[in-house]
Amino acid sequence: MIGVRKYVEGDREAIQEICYLTGYMGDSAERFWRHKESFVEMWTSYYIDQEPESVYVATIDEAVVGYLTGCMDTSLATLSIHAQIIKYGLLFRPGTAGFLWRGIIDSIRDKQVARAALMDERWPAHLHINLLPAARGSGLGRALMERWLTQLKNSGSPGCHLSTLVENTGAVSFFERVGFNPFGEPALIQGMRGPGGERLHQQIMVWSA
Repeated sequence: MIGVRKYVEGDREAIQEICYLTGYMGDSAERFWRHKESFVEMWTSYYIDQEPESVYVATIDEAVVGYLTGCMDTSLATLSIHAQIIKYGLLFRPGTAGFLWRGIIDSIRDKQVARAALMDERWPAHLHINLLPAARGSGLGRALMERWLTQLKNSGSPGCHLSTLVENTGAVSFFERVGFNPFGEPALIQGMRGPGGERLHQQIMVWSA
């Protein structure tokens, strides 16, 4: 049995585990960020604690295998990442410092930089979606997106944006199939590297109600 439902408090641990296991183009975030606690707090805590009504989970036989964390107003969630950097001293912590300092150096050299978030009244909402490998191709990803986009329509939101990697071609294709379109040119992501050490690129995508 597969399905999608609203988040409940007991889902927190499963969401955070999936977040870390899939945080690098569907693979583990450990590749570039070895402090799990700060990673999952950065990418899940605001949504779970401040906007749980915008969080959905995908299940197979009642086990949580994926999630979508949504935010109706992006301006409210922008401080979460910076707070974790300070809280955990991530600029000086082994396993995170190298990534962050490389990002600072990249930002000095790069003429075009990735956005932390898109601040545009046409697309004020945003989302993150992740599925375990066993759940991919099952239709659960589309079901999660449909629940979130229906919520946005019912609330009167004008639109939503997301950020993905150009190199994650499967994700880009998926978002296009559910109605998102690329917005602007791809931009270099500071700090992050591909499996062969190559630079990666961010693509903002938007959906209008």
